[in-house]
Amino acid sequence: MNQPLAYVHPGAKIAKNVVVEPFTTIHNNVIIGEGTWIGSNVTIMEGARIGKNCNIFPGAVISASPQDLKYQGEDTIAEIGDNTTIRECVTINKGTSDRMKTVIGKNCLIMAYCHIAHDCIVGDNCIFSNNSTLAGHITVGDHVILAGMTAVHQFCSIGNHAFVTGGSLVRKDVPPYVKAAREPLSYVGINSVGLRRRGFTTEKIREIQNIFRILYQKNYNNTQAAEIIEAEMEATTERDEILQFIKNSHRGIMKGYITSN
Repeated sequence: MNQPLAYVHPGAKIAKNVVVEPFTTIHNNVIIGEGTWIGSNVTIMEGARIGKNCNIFPGAVISASPQDLKYQGEDTIAEIGDNTTIRECVTINKGTSDRMKTVIGKNCLIMAYCHIAHDCIVGDNCIFSNNSTLAGHITVGDHVILAGMTAVHQFCSIGNHAFVTGGSLVRKDVPPYVKAAREPLSYVGINSVGLRRRGFTTEKIREIQNIFRILYQKNYNNTQAAEIIEAEMEATTERDEILQFIKNSHRGIMKGYITSN
C-alpha cells in the first residue's frame, strides 16, 4: 500500500496486505479484502466491494456509474467475490434502483475487454471469455462458461452449468446444464464434458439428457413438456431445478435446433 504513484481516497477501506500498482485510482466508499492485487491504471470507483485474493489487471474499471439514463445517482454497489480474476480493460458497472447492486461471484475469471452492465448477478466459478458482454439485469448461474464475443440481451437468465459458444447472441433464457450454439441460439445438447469435470456421474448425466429430450426433441410445447417431465421423471434436484427455471422464465427459453430443408 506504500505506493506513491497511486491515489487511494482516505475513505477507502483496504486490507493491509493489498498490493496497489502505480497509476491506479481508488475512490471513496470502496472495500478491498486481504491478499488482493490491483494492477496499474485500474480505476475502482465508489461502491466497489472487492473480496479476498482477487486479481485485477491493468485498465479495468470497477463500479462505474450505470450506462442507464434512468440512473439518478442512487447509492448502489458492485460486489466481486473472493478469488476472482478480472483481466485487462474489463468494465463492471454498479447497480441501479432495480437491484441496487451488480454481483460477480467467487472464483470467477472475467477475461479481457468483457463488459458487465448494471444489476447483473453472476454466480460462482464462471468463466467469461474475451469481449463477452452482459447487458443490464441479467442473471447467470454457477459454473457458466461464455465463450468469446458472446452478447447477452438484457433481462435474460442463464442457468447453472450452461455453456454458450463463441460469437453467440443470447436473446432468450438458456436453461441449466445445456450447450447453446448456432444462430438463432439453440439447444445442441447438454454440457456433458463440463458436468463430468465437476463430478456428475454417468447416471446423472443420462437423467439430464432424458429431461432435455422430452423438452427439445419430442415436439411438445414447453408447458406440455414440463408436465410430462414432472409426471414421468423421478423427482431429483436437477429435474426440479430445470422445471423451476422453465416456470420462472420471463423471456422464454431458447428453442431446439431445427435444420433447414
